[in-house]
Amino acid sequence: MNSLREPARQIVERLHRAGFTAFWVGGCVRDFLLRLEPHDFDIATDARPEQVERLFERTIPVGRKFGVVIVLLQGRQFQVATFRAEAEYRDGRHPEKIAFANAEVDATRRDFTVNGLFFDPINQKLHDWVGGESDLRGKIIRTIGKAEERFGEDHLRMLRAVRFAARLNFTIEPNTLAAIQNLAPKIKAISAERIRDELVKLFASPEAGSVGSPLPADPLQTDVGVHGAARSTSPAARGLILLRDSGLLEHVCPELAATITCEQSPDFHPEGSVFNHLCLMLEQMPTAAPELLPWAVLLHDIAKPVTAERDVATGKITFYGHERVGAEMAEKILLRLKFPNKQIEEIVACVRHHMQFKDVKQMRKATLRRLLLRETFPLELELHRLDCLGSSGRLEHYEFLLEQAEALKHSPAIQPPLLTGHDLIKLGIQPGPALGALLAELRERQLADELVTAADALEWLKKQLPRHVR
Repeated sequence: MNSLREPARQIVERLHRAGFTAFWVGGCVRDFLLRLEPHDFDIATDARPEQVERLFERTIPVGRKFGVVIVLLQGRQFQVATFRAEAEYRDGRHPEKIAFANAEVDATRRDFTVNGLFFDPINQKLHDWVGGESDLRGKIIRTIGKAEERFGEDHLRMLRAVRFAARLNFTIEPNTLAAIQNLAPKIKAISAERIRDELVKLFASPEAGSVGSPLPADPLQTDVGVHGAARSTSPAARGLILLRDSGLLEHVCPELAATITCEQSPDFHPEGSVFNHLCLMLEQMPTAAPELLPWAVLLHDIAKPVTAERDVATGKITFYGHERVGAEMAEKILLRLKFPNKQIEEIVACVRHHMQFKDVKQMRKATLRRLLLRETFPLELELHRLDCLGSSGRLEHYEFLLEQAEALKHSPAIQPPLLTGHDLIKLGIQPGPALGALLAELRERQLADELVTAADALEWLKKQLPRHVR
């Protein structure tokens, strides 16, 4: 059983015993009905914030004016909100007016019908005032009320519609999709951090072990779970396609939108455009993919549209230097989206180095070993695998690198440098460029198996001393 479910039930039970109405609401109800384990539980009640605080020993008043209190129980946090109505959204996010209301009114202020279901875990009863049960059965993302109004209240809901449809393998209801297409430019009013968070969730690989057990008495009485549905593409690939079709892509990342019409030479890329290539790569992404892999995929060819050149005589299309230009572009995009610096460095390294993999069989031993020893090599290798699967399908370089990486594990002496800067300083070499050049050459010879032990390194170094010690 989900570790959150029992304390969430206890909160509702305590509110009931005190004479209040209370339900599980929103995404947790949706996920249970879809046989998914919720990541959090939200509770809605007619109890006012001060009454909730009196009922529970440990609370945090995070949004008192919105009627929201965090209840801490069994080491977990649960949002408990008073039923409310909202009005006059002037900034595309925050309501100017809040009024406490009943459960039915509270349901109608929410974003999508599948998120507007209320469930009483004590009496095992589902309450549906917005048509969410029918849309769950039909696998449809539809706004509650007029789509233009819901998206006008919070523009980020447009991205959320895409995320829910992609992750759940649902379709976006035509009027809802049309409203997104009309209002797409307004997404630029949303902060970069909120857009980034939605995109990260959209492109993340499916989590292993996400399927949970159904509710004890299943209100739907049927398996509408997404895991049993046919999937032509992965959630991440569906997400990229929906971003394109909704018109949002050109506003959240115009550089990616440019790949839609960027052609490639069919001899190397029979899949067609760069956009098609990205979709195929995302489709092949493993279930438990590294967190940054989707972003390495999305950005590795980001500079192809701006570096594309077509030979008039042959029709061949080239993208010389796209990895170097792409690294610069990727850094700017990730900075714009407020990614953490460490993540930016790792993704940019993947973009910068991804073209090296076609030459690995011709590399000098030292060069190849430097590649294998890079901190980002595991991420780069998985990017290369997807790059191949999204085009030629040939994996001989990938398999060669797997063999070389395994062999390197059995050469522990290769891992640390034989000598350090401190060793050279002790021998009388002054800190500076010359010392750095010697260390680099030492490392190069070590990786080429020309120097195997520290004694070998010292003997070689002593021959160089007359040139560096005065």
